[in-house]
Amino acid sequence: MLMLLCGFGASAKKSEKNSDVRIDPPFWWAGMKNTSVQLLVNAPQIRDAEPSVSYPGVTIDSVVRLDSPNYQIIYLNVARSATAGKMDIFFKTGKKSKTVKYELKQRDGVLPTPFTSADVLYLIMPDRFADGDTANNVVADMKFPVPVNRNNPSGRHGGDLKGIENHLGYIDSLGMTAIWLNPVLENDMPGGSYHGYATTDYYRVDPRLGSNEEYATLIAKAHERGLKVVMDMIFNHSGSEHPWMHDMPSRDWFNHPDGDLMTNFRLSTINDPYVSDYDYERTVKGWFVPSMPDLNQSNPHVMKYLIQNSVWWIEYSKIDGIRMDTYPYADMMPMAQWIKDVQLEYPGYNIVGECWYGDVAGTAFWQASNRLNGKGNPELPTVMDFPTMLTANSAFNGDTQQYGKGLNEIYNRLSLDYLYADPHKVLTFLDNHDTDRFLLEMPADLGAWKQGVAFLLTTRGIPQIYYGTELLMHGNKKRSDGDIRLDVPGGFPGDSRNEFTAAGRSEMQNEAFEFISRLAGWRRGNDVIARGALKHFMPENGMYVYERSLDGKCVIVIMNGTDRTLDVDMSIYREIMQPGEAFQDVMTGEEVTILPNMQFAPRALYILE
Repeated sequence: MLMLLCGFGASAKKSEKNSDVRIDPPFWWAGMKNTSVQLLVNAPQIRDAEPSVSYPGVTIDSVVRLDSPNYQIIYLNVARSATAGKMDIFFKTGKKSKTVKYELKQRDGVLPTPFTSADVLYLIMPDRFADGDTANNVVADMKFPVPVNRNNPSGRHGGDLKGIENHLGYIDSLGMTAIWLNPVLENDMPGGSYHGYATTDYYRVDPRLGSNEEYATLIAKAHERGLKVVMDMIFNHSGSEHPWMHDMPSRDWFNHPDGDLMTNFRLSTINDPYVSDYDYERTVKGWFVPSMPDLNQSNPHVMKYLIQNSVWWIEYSKIDGIRMDTYPYADMMPMAQWIKDVQLEYPGYNIVGECWYGDVAGTAFWQASNRLNGKGNPELPTVMDFPTMLTANSAFNGDTQQYGKGLNEIYNRLSLDYLYADPHKVLTFLDNHDTDRFLLEMPADLGAWKQGVAFLLTTRGIPQIYYGTELLMHGNKKRSDGDIRLDVPGGFPGDSRNEFTAAGRSEMQNEAFEFISRLAGWRRGNDVIARGALKHFMPENGMYVYERSLDGKCVIVIMNGTDRTLDVDMSIYREIMQPGEAFQDVMTGEEVTILPNMQFAPRALYILE
C-alpha cells in the first residue's frame, strides 16, 4: 500500500481524511545552527517500520523504537548545505510501504528582539480580554467543545487573539512595549481549561482563540507598533487529555505515569542541602494537579521534543521571548540545556522562569551564573520577583504606621538584591493571573495605588503590569480565580459600557489610566530607568527616597508612604540633591526646588529629573 501525505500546514491540522500519520514538528527549516532534528512520528503500527530519506544534505542518524507500537522517533542530520524543499520519507514494513512528504522551509533571517529592563510587559489572559471573533467561541470538532458561559467564573468567556489584535492601539497608548499572553496552545480539556495551562497539542493554537496563522499575524501587527510579544510555555506538565496520556510513546515519557504521586509544592527541597530523596522526588517528579501529568525532562527524547518546540515557535511566529511556567518543578539541567539550545539559534534570547518563592535566596538560586547554586548553572536569564510582589502588596496596602512596616519593607527587600547574579534581570510585578489583585477592593483614592505603580515602573528590573490594572480592576483569589481574571468591559458583545475608551471609564479609572500611560510613556527609551544604578535611603518616618543614575543623569523618587503630613530635613539626602537644586516633576511637569526643610502631604509622590 502506498499512501501520500501532503505536507502539514502551519496549523498542524490533520491532513487528508485518509491520512493516519502525524509528524512533530510539522515542518522545519534549512540553515539552522543545530543540524540535529528529531521527528516524532505517530501512526498505527509505525514503530517497527524502516524509514529512509533521499534528499540532498539530509541523512538519518538514528531511529528510536518506543514502547508504543504507534510511535517512532527519527533523528535527522540536516547539513548546513541542505536547501529548502519537500523531501520524501519512506516507511517500509514487510511488503508494505508508505511515503510521507516533509518540508524544509527557507529561513527568512528575521531575528527576535529580546525583551529587557527597557520594556514594560502587559500580561493578558486572552479568554478574558476581548472577543474579536464570536465564530470561534465553540469549535464543534474539538473533543470537549465547551460553550462560552460568561456567568461561570471558571468557564470560557470567549476572548481570543482577534480581540487582542483589535486593541493593540489601546495597549500601545498605555505605554506598554511588550505583551505577555497567558498560554495560547490547544487545551482540549473537560471544562474548557480557559487559562491555557493544560496543553493538549504543542503545535496548535487553541482554535477557540484562533489559528496558528492568526497568532503569527497578531505578532506581526504588534511588531509594526514596536510591541514585543512573549509566549507562555509549560514544559513541566501537559494536560491529561493530551494524546500522549492515552497512548504513551514510552512508559517513561511521564513521571509516575499512573498519577500515583502529586507534588508537595515545596520548592525549598530543590536548594535544601539536607533534602531527603523522598521529598525531592515529590517536588520535581510529582504531578502538579491530577489534570496536569508531569513530563519527564530527564528523558532525552522528551527534552529534545520540547526544545524543538520552542525553536519552532520562535522561528515560525517571531515571538520575542518566553515565559516558562512552574520552572523549578522541571528537571534543572535538562532545562538548562534547553536554554543553551535556544540561545544557540537566537543569541541573547531572553527567557523568564516562574520561580515562585517567598524569599530572595530561593528565587536567586535559579538565575544564570548565580554563585549560590552549587548544583549547576540553570542558565535561566530572568526570574520572576515574587518576593518583591509580596512585599509591595504589604508595603503599599498594609499598616504604614507600625515600625518596620510600610515602605521600610520595600527598603529591606531591595537590600537583599546582592543575592541576584543580575538584579536588572528580574521580572517585577504587583500582581498577576495567579495572585490577588494589587487592589483587593475599589479604593477611595489613588494615593497608595499610584505609589505602588510608580515604584514598579521606576525601580530596577523588568516591570510587568497585569491587564486591567489601569482600569482599577480589583479582586481576591479567596473568592475564586475568576475574581482575579475578570473580563474587560467593552471587550465582549453585549457589554453595557466600554472601558477601552475614556468615555466608558469612570473619572477615577481615567485618572489611573492616564497615570500609567504618562509614566510608562516617559519610561519608554529612558536608559536611566532601564539600566541606571539604584541608591536608596532608609525610610525616615515613612518617607522613602531613591535615585536611579546613569552617565551623569539621574531620576529621584520621593514617596511619603504614610497618611499624615511629614516635615522633613532634606539634608539627609544631600548625596543626591542639594538645597537650591531644581528638578522637574515627571508627572506634573512642574519645577520643584529643593529646600533645606520641606513638607510632604499624605501619600505624596514625586518623580524628579
